Amino acid sequence: MASLAWLLIPLLAAVGAGLWAGWANRNRKSGRTGDNTELHGYAAFREAMEKSHSGSDTPA
Repeated sequence: MASLAWLLIPLLAAVGAGLWAGWANRNRKSGRTGDNTELHGYAAFREAMEKSHSGSDTPA
């Protein structure tokens, strides 16, 4: 009986880890957050910076 208790400990830990991983990953499925939004924002920022500096650095 004691050996069954020792086998249940890792099983319960694995189930708990699976539940925690599902709970921690719940916001990633919504599409509101993530790398796509950040990458698009960075691309827009980079384009704006390139436009503001184009033609302004003319050597005298």
